[in-house]
Amino acid sequence: MAVARTLVLLIASMLVPVPPLQAEPTPEIQARIQQLFPKATRIDDKRADYPVYPVYQLNELLGYAYESRDISDLTGYSGKPISLLVGIDVDGHFTGVQVMDHHEPVFLHGLGEGPLFDFVDQYRGRSLTEHIVVNGKKTGSDGEGGVVYVDGITSATVSVIIINDTVLSSALKVARDQLEAFAQAPAAQPTDLFEPLTWQQMLERGYLGHWRLSVEEAESRIGNALDAYPALPEPTPGEAAIDIYYGYASAPMIGRNLLGDEAFARLTENLKSGEQMLAVMSNGVFTHVADDFRPGTVAERLSLEQSDLAVELRDMNRLDPDTRLRADGMPAFEQAHLFKMGGSGGFNPGADASLVMNLALPRNHLTVDRARFRTDLNLPQELFERVAVTAPGAQNRLPTWVGLWQERWLQVTILVASLVVLTVCFARQRHYSRYPKRLHRFRWGFLFFTLFFIGFHAQGQLSVVNIFTLLLSLHDGFEIGTFLLDPVIFILWTFTFITLFIWGRGLFCGWLCPFGAMQEMASWLGKTLQVRQRRVPEAWHRRLIHLKYLILVGLVGTSLHSLTLAEQLAEVEPFKTSLTLYFWRYWPFVVYAAGLLVAGMFVHKFFCRYLCPLGAGLAVLGKFRLFSWLTRVKLCGQPCQVCKHHCEINAIRTDGRIDYNECIQCLECVVILRDDTRCVDSLIRKKRQRRARIQAVNVA
Repeated sequence: MAVARTLVLLIASMLVPVPPLQAEPTPEIQARIQQLFPKATRIDDKRADYPVYPVYQLNELLGYAYESRDISDLTGYSGKPISLLVGIDVDGHFTGVQVMDHHEPVFLHGLGEGPLFDFVDQYRGRSLTEHIVVNGKKTGSDGEGGVVYVDGITSATVSVIIINDTVLSSALKVARDQLEAFAQAPAAQPTDLFEPLTWQQMLERGYLGHWRLSVEEAESRIGNALDAYPALPEPTPGEAAIDIYYGYASAPMIGRNLLGDEAFARLTENLKSGEQMLAVMSNGVFTHVADDFRPGTVAERLSLEQSDLAVELRDMNRLDPDTRLRADGMPAFEQAHLFKMGGSGGFNPGADASLVMNLALPRNHLTVDRARFRTDLNLPQELFERVAVTAPGAQNRLPTWVGLWQERWLQVTILVASLVVLTVCFARQRHYSRYPKRLHRFRWGFLFFTLFFIGFHAQGQLSVVNIFTLLLSLHDGFEIGTFLLDPVIFILWTFTFITLFIWGRGLFCGWLCPFGAMQEMASWLGKTLQVRQRRVPEAWHRRLIHLKYLILVGLVGTSLHSLTLAEQLAEVEPFKTSLTLYFWRYWPFVVYAAGLLVAGMFVHKFFCRYLCPLGAGLAVLGKFRLFSWLTRVKLCGQPCQVCKHHCEINAIRTDGRIDYNECIQCLECVVILRDDTRCVDSLIRKKRQRRARIQAVNVA
């Protein structure tokens, strides 16, 4: 009996659910949470069912603190997550954000961490109901619950955008799971119902929404007549202040009638799971986007709110003569856009939502009035069916890198075009080398483009730190999204990697490296100032070129042990000081970077030849190149040394062979080989031809 009773109790204990274990906050976490909630008298352990720390004043819940990596593990620009401690109160306001750990190089060893701490301090007091935009045209708010612009950090745009996305996405997940006011309604998805309908029929059935606000109503709400704002056009008789039509284009009943079957199928297929389309068309004094609206960006004037949260409206930039809104009987509109709904907040068509117009009304160059109008977003519920509610934050959001590429589309276009031009030039180098003056002008023009556009403007300087990121990513699980965060760097790395197997390292080092271009200009300046040029003896040169390989091995080995230490040692590259921070830095770094440029005035491209670990890494991969494009002839090096003497980087050996590990592909040797007045082989050949003609004349 005793044994049986014991077995029964054991089985019963296994069937009774055991409360999940809770994690007690460390003293450091507890102290940080106390700073986020100064009035807190009790901080509970981290809950096992949802990783948050409940914070109380006596028995009153003040809010929750959480570590961002427990909720939204977004990867930083360094390839490692940025760990933040975030506090939100029960009303959905941020009580503060603190940086716990990060590996962002620009803050650790560049700008310093002060600007990073100042940036995250801007979230204190902000609300989840606000639409927070980084690097906006201004800082501050357009009004309660409206667009909020937080000041970004120059030279650290990618990092702060990642931080903003981390803060917002994680806070929204916590709010929807823990705060009653932000709980999600039952989710809905569009059905496959469809029948051909005209514009008027869709209006009559409520499939298209209409929001009209007369000029008189707008003036009443604003508190001023519209003629008090000189920048506004004078309304025509009968014109409305706001006259907006909208339709939930993800529903086939609406989307197929608005876009046509082919365009609807194509656009729907390109949407990721959870992404939805909203068609918006408008006339009136205030259209839904301003005249200077940039295609592909987030709408600032028109916003969408649901469950007191801002839902991102991003222009899909897909409407053109072939893909347009064209329902039968559709009137003409001044503005028409197809928006993708989602972002950090997601969108549930089965829940109440509102369209909001945020207007900036300048009286003069000093005074700007703000006006905010709202209307319910009435979607036809008969076109939807209820589905199971997904876990908080489980809806797929637009990847962070997509927005970054859209924001930098002009830089991407210019860069890709320049790389195409450079590729054509290299592919036809034997043709263009016949015109040395034009080729020299093209090279110097491209070097200026590399320094000022790729380097200073687009911040496209590749670094050995990128190699650390790649190696660690391969070790920890490769995620291409990390490398897509900076479109300019990604395009340059892709192009460089491909061309390494065609031309070797020289295409990047000689044409696309901003600091390399800066060194070329320093060398030119030295010659212009008649600084005596020093040529390193051949024996010493062959020894010193191995130094950069030793530096590379040391840095890569250190990164496997300590990424932070490796990033500090990577300051052997002066790129951050000279290009990212424009020489505005602690003086030893400035002296080092400037010293390398001064050295380059005496010894051509001193840093590139002997110290650059990035060049060493590219040279290693460049060993696998498939072609040797630089033509050599029998007399090169035996006895002709013209090309070697003109090769300022000393990449031509005494026997005439080209050292592709050191060559920067300046194409000077190709020009000399094509020049009948400089190439010894050509001169000898011409001399022999002249003798043959003379002998032929004498014989005749």
